[in-house]
Amino acid sequence: MSSTKKNTAILLIHCPDQKGIVAAISDFLLKNNGNVIDIEQHVETDINHFFMRVEWDLVGFAIPKDKIEEYFATLIGNKYSMQWQLKFSSKKPKMALFVSKMSHCLYDILQRYMSGEWEVEIPLIIGNHENLKYIADRFEIPFYHFPITKATKPEQEAKEIALLREHEVDFVVLARYMQILSDDFVNAFPNQVINIHHSFLPAFIGAKPYHAAHKRGVKIIGATSHYVTADLDEGPIIVQHTNSVSHKDSIKDLIRKGKNLEKMVLSEAIYLQLQHKVLPHNNRTIVF
Repeated sequence: MSSTKKNTAILLIHCPDQKGIVAAISDFLLKNNGNVIDIEQHVETDINHFFMRVEWDLVGFAIPKDKIEEYFATLIGNKYSMQWQLKFSSKKPKMALFVSKMSHCLYDILQRYMSGEWEVEIPLIIGNHENLKYIADRFEIPFYHFPITKATKPEQEAKEIALLREHEVDFVVLARYMQILSDDFVNAFPNQVINIHHSFLPAFIGAKPYHAAHKRGVKIIGATSHYVTADLDEGPIIVQHTNSVSHKDSIKDLIRKGKNLEKMVLSEAIYLQLQHKVLPHNNRTIVF
């Protein structure tokens, strides 16, 4: 990992496709002494829609950071009917973790966090059970217990939302959090809640997916990370991976292989989120 901290700005852009977009953005950066470090673009031809991620060095850039969005809107964004997000690499994102009883994803995330692999803050961990509090304590991260029943769900989620707002959390990761979020919660954090699912969605849903997969004699298992939406397990997909299995694999083997996939897929999704490389649109994602 480089010891030199980047000082860059990142624009994630999408708009109806039209001539001159790339030239206009490049000209905007060039005229203001912006050195482009990374640029990617994509056009969805079937819907005639343009997507771009551009990152540039802020050292010597003529426009102050707090004025970039205003200038961009006036000179380019409004003209091309763009929607955009402006991010800065110098700002360390804040990530909250939601957990229940399974620890494999939580341990993997915290190991990457503590080793410095990710530039991220974890101000809190929330659990609907207290089983994993000892892990949060070990990593000296505040743990908040919100037991949830059907009757208490609205009140408890309102408290969770208030806590996330208080800590200015940028996004939430469900590290095998076995509780369905309400529409109100999801709508409070649009495309800011990342979940891990134990299969290629929507196959083998339910409490015992590996048992169901074993019964069907599957030859491949998978894991999917996605943004959470009001439609259960139907949100925009970020990362998917698979692993081959055979008749020789027991249910225990499937669970072991599945947990490895879950950790890998969730960590990749978090990394992409931290790098501002995911652009959701119409329940799909453009991953740069």
